[in-house]
Order: sequence, then C-alpha cells, then structure tokens
Amino acid sequence: MSLSDCLLDLLLVAVVVRQVRGRPLTTRTLVLPLVIVGVAAGEYLRSVPTAGNDPWLVAGGVVGGVLLGTACAALTTVGRRADGVLVATTSLAGAALWVVGVGARTAFGAVAEHGGGAAVLQFDRAHGLTGFDVWTAALILMSLAEVLSRSLALGLRGRAVSRREARAAGPAALTG
Repeated sequence: MSLSDCLLDLLLVAVVVRQVRGRPLTTRTLVLPLVIVGVAAGEYLRSVPTAGNDPWLVAGGVVGGVLLGTACAALTTVGRRADGVLVATTSLAGAALWVVGVGARTAFGAVAEHGGGAAVLQFDRAHGLTGFDVWTAALILMSLAEVLSRSLALGLRGRAVSRREARAAGPAALTG
C-alpha cells in the first residue's frame, strides 16, 4: 500500500468519524466521500473481470458495500440545530461500522501485498477466481457502493426532514 492509499483511507474514516459530534449535512459533505473513492477507483479500477466466479465476488462486494453504507446511514441521525442548519450525527456504532468496513479492505490489501499473496492465489484457484484484479474490482466497487448508499440515504433523509418541517409550518411555507 502506498502513502496515498493510506491517506485516502484515513480521509474516508475522518469524514464519518467527524460526524460523531454532528456536522452540517450539505452537498459537499455528501459528495466528498464519493470524490475520495472516485480518486481510488480512477487509480486502480481498470476493468471488472467476468470470467469464472469473478462476477459473484464482485457482486458480493457491491452488496456488502450497500449493506455497510445503509447500516451506517441508519445509525446516523439527521435533524436541525437551533440555528436552522441541517446536521448529521453519526452514532459511535455507525462510526465503528464505517471504520471496520474501511479497515477490513485496507487490511486485506496490506496482507495480500506483504506475504499473503500466495494464500489469496490459492483461494482464487480453489474458488474459480481469476486473480488479484477481481479482488481490486470487488473492493473498489464495495467501497463505492458503501459511500454511495450512505450518501444517498443521508441525502434523502435530509430532504425528508426539510419536507416534514415545511408541512408542519403550514401551506404558506410550502408556497413561499
């Protein structure tokens, strides 16, 4: 793993861990994690292997990412501060889940690069996988699915809070 890989992982962790204290929910805070993962995808994702059982591993990564991202979003509250700013506050469990997701991918990459590569290749042969490229695709797409599902869920919940408040304020608020 390169220094830039570690920095990208730390940025992804920081984005969510900072929300434990509550952070404004803005377009920027929803898009920033997508940009971070997009940089990693641009750096590493060259193709999505489709031979053998590769599609199953890739699909498993995507499903796992959606589940982690959705669970993290479910463990995040969205509301308004007294000054009217929309805020997302991640619970400790939500932050821990996010850290586990990022950390597991990072640990797998580190182990595969530093002594575990032969075991990964042996696993690949035993399960009809084509090698390291499928793991790269599965893990990058997992990360993208995790970030996308979390951002989408929080964005939708932010809109729901705003709509609920507008309805509660009455018809004048909806037309104004």
